[in-house]
Amino acid sequence: MVSTAIRPASRPLNFWIALGLPAVVAAILVLLELTTLDMDLAKLFYDPMAGGFIGRHSYFLEDILHDRAKEVVIAFSMVAILGFIGTFFIARLKPFKRELGCLVLSLALATSFVTPMKAVTAVQCPWSLKEFGGKETYSELLSPRPATDKPGRCWPGGHAATGFTLFALFFVLRDRRPRLARRALVLAFTLGTVFSLGRMMQGAHFFSHNVWTAVFCWLICLGCYYYILYRPASTSERVAVTHPVNA
Repeated sequence: MVSTAIRPASRPLNFWIALGLPAVVAAILVLLELTTLDMDLAKLFYDPMAGGFIGRHSYFLEDILHDRAKEVVIAFSMVAILGFIGTFFIARLKPFKRELGCLVLSLALATSFVTPMKAVTAVQCPWSLKEFGGKETYSELLSPRPATDKPGRCWPGGHAATGFTLFALFFVLRDRRPRLARRALVLAFTLGTVFSLGRMMQGAHFFSHNVWTAVFCWLICLGCYYYILYRPASTSERVAVTHPVNA
């Protein structure tokens, strides 16, 4: 991840894929509201004999995969913030100011959007529903919420965002270290998926909650990259690459 005074042109970005794929996923998620997929998947992790989700009281899922893993990502974010602050005072870090600034902004936005959206949507968690031993009534994302004294706070998935927010690393690295960027993309997708599965096993989220979170995190990180780091090649630069001048 190397910056220079005059930044080189960014690698080509296929917006049909970068924007089209999450748009298709979002459309599919809307259509899934017409099915019982979320409920069917949640039932796989529910033990009616025990009256709870199989991972509800799991030490590994709650203390390790949830609490400790979240602390690791928070620690990484703090290092990124300190690094960005350091670019204003440490000469060796100054060339990385834009990259670190983009990383910090992406991490902040991709996690901070979750809480206000949970409050606005008021979607119930699986463990709160009557079908799974709770007292609340199930409602689809786009349906009116049944009257209740305890509005839900489960859409989108907060812990899933902890993993998917690392999409930011992919975008920050893609122009300078493409191979490392691809590894960062795999890491973010893997962590987000593992965190999502863990919370599904605990009854904290439905499948669609976590996929929506991935879509939002991707779009937020893409937007930060586009406005802060993305520099498409000029016509002269494209010509120089296509038709190099012989020495």
